[in-house]
Amino acid sequence: MSSPSDAARRRRATVALKASLRELRNQLSLLNHQVSAHVALKDVDLDCLELIGRHGPLSPSALARRAGLHPATMTGILDRLQKGGWIVRERDPEAADRRAVAVRAVPGRTAELFRLYQGMNAKLDELCADYSEEELALIAGFLRRATSAGDAATGDLANS
Repeated sequence: MSSPSDAARRRRATVALKASLRELRNQLSLLNHQVSAHVALKDVDLDCLELIGRHGPLSPSALARRAGLHPATMTGILDRLQKGGWIVRERDPEAADRRAVAVRAVPGRTAELFRLYQGMNAKLDELCADYSEEELALIAGFLRRATSAGDAATGDLANS
């Protein structure tokens, strides 16, 4: 049976973990801001490019849903990404509507982004070297579950 002091320690540890996640989110946001500035994109453009690269090709409406953005906002983002040579819009051959469009990332452009994230990737490699495979699996599992929790909370907020 756990004592009140055990409960207090667990509560403090949970609060500290949540604070660390907020600090990480903020730092990654700052990094992404710097990367987007180096490639003349807005932060939201970079976010959408990541979604296209990870889940694409996507229709503009599917991308808007994934990004939690209004379709009209998505049109402006896609225009900027296409003008910059980051994406192409192509007719979707699998769609019943012949006007349907799919958006995909231009593969050759990703090397530019990888170069900009190279410093962070190297730091993460150094950090991961200090952990066992089992510890890394535990951390990765926690981060996947935290991401799912964030996705669920985002959906709840979007639907309220």
